[in-house]
Amino acid sequence: MAASEHPAPGRQLAFDFGHRPSLGGDDFLVAPCNAEAVAWIDAWPNWPAPALVIHGPPGGGKSHLAGVWRARAGAIEIPAAAVNPADIATALGAAQAAVVEDAERHVAGDAFARGLFHLYNMLAERRGHLLLTARSPVLQWPIALADLRSRLQAAPAAAIDLPDENLTAALLVKLFADRQLKVGDEVLAYLLARMERSFDAARRLVAALDAAALGAKRNVSVPLAGEVLARLGPDGHGSST
Repeated sequence: MAASEHPAPGRQLAFDFGHRPSLGGDDFLVAPCNAEAVAWIDAWPNWPAPALVIHGPPGGGKSHLAGVWRARAGAIEIPAAAVNPADIATALGAAQAAVVEDAERHVAGDAFARGLFHLYNMLAERRGHLLLTARSPVLQWPIALADLRSRLQAAPAAAIDLPDENLTAALLVKLFADRQLKVGDEVLAYLLARMERSFDAARRLVAALDAAALGAKRNVSVPLAGEVLARLGPDGHGSST
């Protein structure tokens, strides 16, 4: 990435992204990388099928957007461990909307597949809806249960990509503002050139910078950003020992 692509120090950044409230009170920034998924969430309850699949790489905001939908639809999140024929009716209860995260990771298991099939049918009978998140499109899932495969392949799907530089910058600006931190454009440019491009990494990085600035009684500067990035690593998880 060329240095000229980054905002010059002292230049005011301006962003024009939409927002969606989530269960946690944060905003979901709407950009081309997630606009299709947001449009499907906005279209609810007028979905053409009982289920919607949102897929994309880790850190793209799938879970965050699922939280937006849970708040809007009054949905419950059902853990993968409860998605089996014996437990799924109890897990769903009287709900008419449900979320199952990372569905593709478990769908190869017979119990999970049959539980997911029952969940789909129960919600369809209630005229309710099911939101599934995954890393890859349904066509790539290892689904052995033919009836489940046909239903999910017929369901609408939307991809979420990792945020681009503009969206990552806008997210950083918002996260710093939420913490009432004043950060110059030179700090943003420094972070953008070195951090992982994901919603999760941005949140971890801003939280770590806030804690470091508070602990050292320093402003968030390029040197401080360098120290924090060196400690956490580019993905914000911290170096393993």
